[in-house]
Amino acid sequence: MKNNKSLGQHWLKDRAILEEIADLSGGGELCLEIGPGLGTLTSSLLRRFDKVIAVEYDASLARNLPKSFPGKNLEVINADILEFDFDGLRRPYIVVGNIPYYITSPIIEKLLTLKNCPERIVLLIQKEVVERIVDDKETMLSLFVKNYADVKLGPLVRKIEFTPPPKVDSQVIVMEPHAAQVSDAVFELIKRGFSSPRKKLIHNLAGLTSTERLKQIFEELGIDLNARPGDVKLVDWERLYQFL
Repeated sequence: MKNNKSLGQHWLKDRAILEEIADLSGGGELCLEIGPGLGTLTSSLLRRFDKVIAVEYDASLARNLPKSFPGKNLEVINADILEFDFDGLRRPYIVVGNIPYYITSPIIEKLLTLKNCPERIVLLIQKEVVERIVDDKETMLSLFVKNYADVKLGPLVRKIEFTPPPKVDSQVIVMEPHAAQVSDAVFELIKRGFSSPRKKLIHNLAGLTSTERLKQIFEELGIDLNARPGDVKLVDWERLYQFL
């Protein structure tokens, strides 16, 4: 069976890494797997969870996957994960997946803001995106993730370990959701601050109050007047919001 390149499918073939990803899930009662494909990771998850629900967008793959695991407690649902209803899942549950690069951010945003939130999220994604999330230089994505979850890194996976090989390396990221640290209102301020990421933050916030007042606030908060948006940590964005 061929992969569907239009869906961004690249299947990991290294069994040791697949086992390590499954180990990072922690096992338990219920796992929701995103994009199981041919079931290479599914087989490892079935040994660690009482039940696996696999959500597969490709109808052909979804139809054939159960045939590979007769007698196993596997439910395959042919659906778009961005439209999947998580409310009906019993807790606790874990989310695991090797997800397409082109919808990485929307998937992460959906998973971290679910009302029926998973206990843990283990994703194999593009290495550059992982670096953006954990780097000291903040981005909108890194601030969003840190607002909703504790993050740790899993193994680096070279592109040659996939069939077919993608153009870039991948890495596993583990997120353990927690209650949001800052409000949506603070994130509206962050969006404004990142409207021109390369400009000085104080210029991006012009219009919210006078320039002199902005300078005074920055000095009181210990924020460099030449700081760019990426230099400001989540806690300081909240303090900025309170001052403004």
